[in-house]
Amino acid sequence: MNPVRRRLLHCAALVIASVALPVQAETLTLKVMTSYPAEVTARMEAAFEKAYPQYRLQIIWRMPQDALPYLQQPKQGGVDVYWSPSPRTFNQLKVEGALRKLDIDFTGLPEVIGKTRLRDPDHYFIASEIAGFGFAINTQTLTTLGLAAPQTWRDLTNPALAGHILLPNPARVGFAPVLIDIPLQAYGWDAGWALWSEISGNAELLEQGGGFISDKLASGEFALGLSIDFFIASAIANGAPIHFVYPERGGINPAHIAITAGTDKVAAAKTFAAFVLSEQGQQLLTHADIRKLPVRPGVYAQLPADYYRPFAAAARGELDYDNDRGRNRLGVISALFDHHLAYRHQEQRELWQRLHALEAAGKPQTTLRQLLTAAPLPESAAADPRLQQQFRNRLEGAKPELREPEQGWRAATDQRIAKARQLLENP
Repeated sequence: MNPVRRRLLHCAALVIASVALPVQAETLTLKVMTSYPAEVTARMEAAFEKAYPQYRLQIIWRMPQDALPYLQQPKQGGVDVYWSPSPRTFNQLKVEGALRKLDIDFTGLPEVIGKTRLRDPDHYFIASEIAGFGFAINTQTLTTLGLAAPQTWRDLTNPALAGHILLPNPARVGFAPVLIDIPLQAYGWDAGWALWSEISGNAELLEQGGGFISDKLASGEFALGLSIDFFIASAIANGAPIHFVYPERGGINPAHIAITAGTDKVAAAKTFAAFVLSEQGQQLLTHADIRKLPVRPGVYAQLPADYYRPFAAAARGELDYDNDRGRNRLGVISALFDHHLAYRHQEQRELWQRLHALEAAGKPQTTLRQLLTAAPLPESAAADPRLQQQFRNRLEGAKPELREPEQGWRAATDQRIAKARQLLENP
């Protein structure tokens, strides 16, 4: 055969072969920043990439206090989607123009639950799941104490629980400011602080890491811990002998998802956000190792009877905590708790033990009780925008130098303890 013809035929064969071979489609990498643990991200990542093989996820893990400065970098550090339980961060990003409006289908996704909004009114972010606050309980330890599981915040003032409650200090533990604010809203400012004073008198304070609560309960060191449900759900999934009680007057904290303003992968980001909010994505969040509370009400019909149903609880009036009302004052509340109740805490516990002993003996101490249960500040003062601004960023465990108001709050606590001792010495 003519050499030239042979070469032409060979080239033609190569062209035909190349056309016949399947073309490997390129994949697009989407950067998702989150604070969720691997139990959540790994399952969501695997399911999303199976449903949309043209995309790959790159998870960037940051706690909320580190996420904001990262997303304030030029081009937002290359992040396309922010997905995390940190309402304050999402609101701040919106204010800074760092988020893109969500142009996705919201069908089947309620705007509110109880008094908590699940969607930014301007559609810059939307709740992807919700977490509830309540009581983690070691039933065996409670049974040994001869006590039933508490159902209300007032149940925690039982003197028989003294030394058996673990209470996170909101000035040190990230989820706890909302926990403290729930009874302040539910029972009123003054009655709420009276409750916290007596509850803290029964409690040991936790100064770091909400995850330690389940460890200390599982070991039997404490009978009850105040917590947010996802810490406890994870421990239960790993075999911890504890369970979680949602109180009658409860509250929730939504996690959100948003698309960054700087992304150049808008279609992919929208696809991921929509997947997380879809029925499949919401069902993934109910896996035994995760056990989140979906924001799509229809998913609950497929869940076991013992799975907490927040939308049903809200319909009964049990979730009336208003996150918008609380958001601006959380920093002030945390600082007040730190200086009014956590400061000289052991001495205050001893005062409560002595008061409870006198009351049990039929010797009521009205003046002493009023002194110990007094609110640290009028609610109107805590609502002052100038005071709130001073403590707006005083969250997530910071330990800065005392500011002028805090020095006064500590001095007031010193005076209160001194006066309580005088009343006990001269009844």
